[in-house]
Amino acid sequence: MIKSPRSYWEPLWSKGRYYRQLAPAETALLAQHLGPGNGRPALDIGSGDGALARHLHHQLSYRTTGIDCAPSAVALAASQDTTSGPNPTWRCADITADGFNALPDLAYAAITCRLVYRWMDDKPAFLDRMRQLLAPGGCFWVVTEIEGRREDSNGLERLGITGAEAEILTAGWSIVRIADLDVLRCYALRP
Repeated sequence: MIKSPRSYWEPLWSKGRYYRQLAPAETALLAQHLGPGNGRPALDIGSGDGALARHLHHQLSYRTTGIDCAPSAVALAASQDTTSGPNPTWRCADITADGFNALPDLAYAAITCRLVYRWMDDKPAFLDRMRQLLAPGGCFWVVTEIEGRREDSNGLERLGITGAEAEILTAGWSIVRIADLDVLRCYALRP
């Protein structure tokens, strides 16, 4: 799909492109499936402007790290930290290529991947990395579009993951919970 994630995403973020914002229905599902963080570590992959990482950190009380491969996205996320107390930690990293030592914690109680999974070239390898990073009893939260759900004539109806890619995503987890939000599907996956 993308030869170099950084070379693809950096120009988009540096030009001020924004993506779908968090909606109340989605944050309600997050709270329901992830529960309170109580200071446990959370990792937001492809954090973009940082809205999800800040929500995990401030509303759900996780100690959150947001990572993105685009330096402009990381800078934007950090610039939006407005509270005087502790804020999420921001890292510029490519979770598919960089080692785990780019991350501040060895394991995470919650890992979120919002609107990013479809861009992973090697989905099985990515999922193996997530299983390695997820703490026992943790939750991997994935939000993605499902192919064919958009009724759009500009080619956007093919934007989501296929049924086969959804099967790859859900295989090998002991607990799989699914919730639909318009064109999005939310997956709460537990080992």
